[in-house]
Amino acid sequence: MGKTAVFIISILQRIQDEPLPNTALIMCNTRELAYQIKKETDRFTKYLPKIRSEVFFGGIPIKDNADILNGPKPPHIVIGTPGRILQLTREKTLKLDNL
Repeated sequence: MGKTAVFIISILQRIQDEPLPNTALIMCNTRELAYQIKKETDRFTKYLPKIRSEVFFGGIPIKDNADILNGPKPPHIVIGTPGRILQLTREKTLKLDNL
């Protein structure tokens, strides 16, 4: 938890009061690690209701990911595996302009 906490807290300190979608990107080499980091992010943002995070990895239909990213409340912190992040970026579903 210590290493994860350090980079999550540093990301949260840099996010503005009115965050933009896709402000931070955390890439993980396995889906298990991505899911673990998502759980820790949720724990640290419990009292920061304006900040949302989502996790993206293979094995889930790409349309479900696109619906989340293009929906009314897109995440501010994107957590995912390299393959899925690359696929979402190539399809222009995940826009990285605000990183």
